Amino acid sequence: MRPVEWRDYIGIDPDICHGKPCFKGTRVMVATILELLEAGDTYRQIKAGYPNLTPRHIQAAVQFAREVIQSGRVTAFRAARHAVAH
Repeated sequence: MRPVEWRDYIGIDPDICHGKPCFKGTRVMVATILELLEAGDTYRQIKAGYPNLTPRHIQAAVQFAREVIQSGRVTAFRAARHAVAH
């Protein structure tokens, strides 16, 4: 299977879900799917709740999360966490 380009599956529109990243053509937020994955849900379980999503959507969500982390956009989170810890 060729790599997924998350931009083909995920959009950010201020008029949809308050500008949170969603799968294109849906109102399914990427964070929702990442939370399900974190909880241990399988693709089959996610598909039962979100029948329009394919395995490539799930891959796009994970790729998006990885890219956000690698880009350093979590710097504010790290700084806030550090401030609370001290």
